[in-house]
Amino acid sequence: MGAPLIKICGIATAEALDAAITSQADFVGLVFFPPSPRHVDGHAAAALAARAGSRIRRVGLFVDADDSTMAEGIAAGRLDAVQLHGEETPAHVAQVKARFGLPVWKAIPVSTAADVVRAEDYRGVADLLLFDAKTPKDAALPGGMGLRFDWSLLAAQKGRSGWGLAGGLSPANVAGALHQTAAPLVDTSSGVETAPGNKDPDLIRAFCEAAQGA
Repeated sequence: MGAPLIKICGIATAEALDAAITSQADFVGLVFFPPSPRHVDGHAAAALAARAGSRIRRVGLFVDADDSTMAEGIAAGRLDAVQLHGEETPAHVAQVKARFGLPVWKAIPVSTAADVVRAEDYRGVADLLLFDAKTPKDAALPGGMGLRFDWSLLAAQKGRSGWGLAGGLSPANVAGALHQTAAPLVDTSSGVETAPGNKDPDLIRAFCEAAQGA
């Protein structure tokens, strides 16, 4: 297995962005979802995009967003890809891809084997399936809560392309997760924070080093 791609999600400050770039992460995630402590508005997204330039690719995270919200986020963040993290259907994913002409990632909440099976409905429609831990029904956020799921549920994904692993990944466990799953991409948010929304540059560096060394 080659080195995995690395995404640091929920970037909202220049300091966190710089840490992701210098640590050679492949993607940063910009969250366009106001209930999230990691939400960035158009002004903040534009400033981060200007600072990043071509040094790192930017993925915008949207949760059941309308087209105008997505269009504003894509323009402000100069996004390279869109990540859909809500209840979007395969048909909706296809519509977003056709409308905006960008790669579309679909987050798949997982708690059981059946969730992994259902993800096949999106394969061939989404450019990347991001297997993430399913949050409780009454949770305010669809992700970024530090939860993880049973990685053995992804055994059948080994050797396949077009997917990634998220949910509770941290500098302490990402190497083990990669050895178990052989994920082509790993995505962290709360695992590199000292508090919700507060990214720690040292944790970002440690995460990237652990993933790259796995």
